[in-house]
Amino acid sequence: MVFVVLRVVVADDNFLVREGICALLGEADDIELVDTVADPSSLLKAVAEHHPDAVLTDIRMPPTFTTEGIDAAKQIRAEYPSTGVVVLSQYVEEDYAFDLLSEGVAGLGYLLKERVSELDELVRALQDVVRGGSVLDPRVVEGLLARKAQESRSPLLGLTDREREVLQELAAGRSNAATAKALFMSERAVEKHVGSVFQKLGLSDESDVNRRVMAVLAFLEATGGPAAR
Repeated sequence: MVFVVLRVVVADDNFLVREGICALLGEADDIELVDTVADPSSLLKAVAEHHPDAVLTDIRMPPTFTTEGIDAAKQIRAEYPSTGVVVLSQYVEEDYAFDLLSEGVAGLGYLLKERVSELDELVRALQDVVRGGSVLDPRVVEGLLARKAQESRSPLLGLTDREREVLQELAAGRSNAATAKALFMSERAVEKHVGSVFQKLGLSDESDVNRRVMAVLAFLEATGGPAAR
């Protein structure tokens, strides 16, 4: 098996958080930290200079501390499609997740900062986006599902309770095998539910589409995007 080292740029305006993330990533043999920055303009310059495999960035950075990380992630994916991006958020903000992924899910991830301490999960997320996949934090998925399931026009209303449970596991990044284990089902039963879920949500069966995240986006788009707060 070929051992691949991912070249990563980290962006966070908080010095202690930035140094903590860098120290954590330094423990991973398959991660090479090529640069650390504190603002979106410096992030874009670092990507242009180093052409990293992946970027790990905070959402809220100067000057407005709102969606700078999301805006930078979209620009990076547009200009450097071979670079995967994982954005980090302090809180569960479903609207931000939708904003990040609404124009395409490939090569993008959205994780809560509390997940950063789990090195294996963080490295897996970086590897997934580099491969063109996508990653959503399980708590964000849970919030999306709960909020949209209450809306009368949500396609989730056509799903059974079991299908919703399977969708939540898949959207959180679980494989069929992991979903079967979590829900105490056979893998074959999970496969049947998966097929039913994607059929009801009208999703493509193309192999290159990350259907787990697309499932979440499908019902969001069907209800007109993020709900007003």
